[in-house]
Amino acid sequence: MKLLKPLCLIIVLACLNLKAYAQQDTIIQAKVLDDGSQDAEKFYNNGIQYLTNKDYSSALNEFNKAIELKPTFDKALFNRATVKYEMKDLDGSLADLDLALNIAQESDYYFSRGQLHAERGSKDKAFADYSSAIQFNTGNSKAFYFRGVIHFENGEYTNAIADFTEAIKFNPEYAYAFNDRGSAKRQLEDIDGAIADYKKALSIKSDMPFTLNSLGSAKRKKGDFKGAIEEYTKAIKLKADYYIAYNNRGSAKMDAGDFQGALEDFTKSIQLKADYAFAYNNRANAKYKLKDYKGSAEDCSKAIEIDPMYGFAYLNRGIAREMLRDESGACADWSKAIELGVKSASSYAGFCN
Repeated sequence: MKLLKPLCLIIVLACLNLKAYAQQDTIIQAKVLDDGSQDAEKFYNNGIQYLTNKDYSSALNEFNKAIELKPTFDKALFNRATVKYEMKDLDGSLADLDLALNIAQESDYYFSRGQLHAERGSKDKAFADYSSAIQFNTGNSKAFYFRGVIHFENGEYTNAIADFTEAIKFNPEYAYAFNDRGSAKRQLEDIDGAIADYKKALSIKSDMPFTLNSLGSAKRKKGDFKGAIEEYTKAIKLKADYYIAYNNRGSAKMDAGDFQGALEDFTKSIQLKADYAFAYNNRANAKYKLKDYKGSAEDCSKAIEIDPMYGFAYLNRGIAREMLRDESGACADWSKAIELGVKSASSYAGFCN
């Protein structure tokens, strides 16, 4: 019976927000100059104080005054973009970033605009802005990291690894970059490399359940089922509602021959996420191994109810129905599985009339 192994890699997308970046890295108290723009600088610095205190309405008012007096005040435009972002005015935020970049091509401005584009789903624009951020500051580790994320999402794993490596080069304590580089390596079947990166990420930041889950899946790929179960268990201890880790631990227990333990984990996963089709299909497999063929067929039916295009659930229900002597039902399921692209179903359907 086919046990579906759902993809367990979880890319860590750090918060796509302008606030933290602006406040931590780019809010700079302007120097008071003797060029006639002292009032603009005063309003700007007032705005910074309000922004730091999260009084966004007052900050917006002060930045407006600064920009009215000095329309080319790029730092004021940049930080007003931050305020507008916090006030959910994404169009206004983007417009201010565009204006700031027309005045000064700063790496930070490109990076923040890239973050905003990414949040709005414009991956191509985000990629271009991250690349520009790198062009104007070759040590911008965050720009390398987020560009690497886009490479990963596009299936360009070698390029993703290159960008994550650059991010790590400029920030050796970048735990997320180690995690995601491990996931990219795992996609390229470099399991030892993936394990090394996951372990490094955890040595930097030990409270990342998604990294423990990924490490468990890498160990499972290596046939270290005991080690995999240990990592999934650690992940669950950190995140009690981690339904994916319960499902994956159940799969590792299946591999190790602990069918009852697997059934319990799949059941827990379902309790935490009632529409998790993978867990129903996998629990069906555990029930089949425990000779509960009726329960197995029922779980497959539930998986199909959640996802009518779930080919492996049809395959598995057909196998369970065969054990229940429902040959016509089994053949219908195998036929549907073949229709949905499950090639292995053909070996079963060959016995149908």
